[in-house]
Amino acid sequence: MPIENIPEIYIKDNNEIPDLFAYDFKMTHDVVKSKVNLGMNMFSFLQVGKKQVHFANTSIAVNSKQSLLLKKGNWLWTELLDTEIIYYCKLFFFSEKKLIDFLNKYTNNVKPYQEEVPYFVIENDHYIGAYISSLSSNTFVNHKYSDALLVLKFEEIMLYLLNKYGNQFEYYLHSLISKQVSPFKHIVESNVYSNLKLEEIAFLCNMSLSTFKRHFASAYNEPPGKWLQDKRLQKAKELLEGGELKASEIYLDIGYNNLSNFSVAFKNKFGINPSDILH
Repeated sequence: MPIENIPEIYIKDNNEIPDLFAYDFKMTHDVVKSKVNLGMNMFSFLQVGKKQVHFANTSIAVNSKQSLLLKKGNWLWTELLDTEIIYYCKLFFFSEKKLIDFLNKYTNNVKPYQEEVPYFVIENDHYIGAYISSLSSNTFVNHKYSDALLVLKFEEIMLYLLNKYGNQFEYYLHSLISKQVSPFKHIVESNVYSNLKLEEIAFLCNMSLSTFKRHFASAYNEPPGKWLQDKRLQKAKELLEGGELKASEIYLDIGYNNLSNFSVAFKNKFGINPSDILH
């Protein structure tokens, strides 16, 4: 699957990436776990459909009642149509320079803050709904004051969210200019029980699959496929022994695409079928 460089693919003149950029995104088919290299921090104002994003250490799913502020980086995202035939959202990108300008102008000089997650979920309300309606890429094309208008729109949503969420949002904004990168092991171990494939975890580590396998073998003294399978099967055994869940209810959550493959792997490791575990 090719990597999509965003927002570059939306900009006609790739030689010049603007500091602020609004884009109307529409789609007529589902896209599952596309590889995205997000080169700028971005607001995703979802209007119709559902969105899920896998980050290095976690994942988040939202619908049209929520919006997301996403940190730049290598992410996997899934965009799903809802009852409508078109998936529709407004994207608003901003550079680190514009963010720093804003923080210097309006916020306190807080200590560097390490965020737990690379996203901020925004609960939409009437004001945000009206804001989204006003944020159309057509508004800022061939407009004498388009750059100035975009700065105002950027400051408007930032100030509104600072007022709405207070210190929580302010700290998050400061974390966006942090240069800390999640360590390799933290990314791997955060995805032990996800249903991501090896190449998808490698992508979140910003590595090719072959490089990822080398790093993994060096860090864990074991091939990643076997290590992950053992961890996931051990977790499955614990869940089944708890007595409240069946194999058919857990196989997807621990990385198997079908019940049959899970049952075979389980029996190969433990010598019994998942259904034979006594509660």
